[in-house]
Amino acid sequence: MVWQIIQESAGYQQINESSTVQNHPIGTRVEAYDETYGVGEFIYLKGVASTAVGNGVVYDEYANTTTRSVAASRGPAAIAMSANVASQYGWYQIFGAAVVKAGTVAAAGNVFSTATAGTLDDAAVAGSLWQGARFKTADGTPAAGFAVAQLSYPSIDGLGA
Repeated sequence: MVWQIIQESAGYQQINESSTVQNHPIGTRVEAYDETYGVGEFIYLKGVASTAVGNGVVYDEYANTTTRSVAASRGPAAIAMSANVASQYGWYQIFGAAVVKAGTVAAAGNVFSTATAGTLDDAAVAGSLWQGARFKTADGTPAAGFAVAQLSYPSIDGLGA
């Protein structure tokens, strides 16, 4: 994936990079384009320990935090675009076709948080449905342990099963 920011302003941190320096205000949003995945929207957030590319997270712009999603997570959700660990800053995808860390999933399945932090699955877990997300591919596409999910400003609100 080579996401290219399409805003007119220069100087944005690259979508797939983490930085120990905060280069933009928390919550900054940009659109970017990838030849395979099309246009996506990304939000700039502070990282959390053990974050890996494709991890699902929940975030709180007010408290300036991200947490890798697990079955009991609640809040707006996004996908990490880099290994954006604690004390670093980077981009998280909130709209468009996103490559996500996934268990064994089928195309067109619902997206749920799991007991494994950051990993998503289509197996129903009560209260862990990602509203605004759906798997587009089965696991293994584009690589082993990953799938593509279509995001539309997802959130985990404790509903669905």
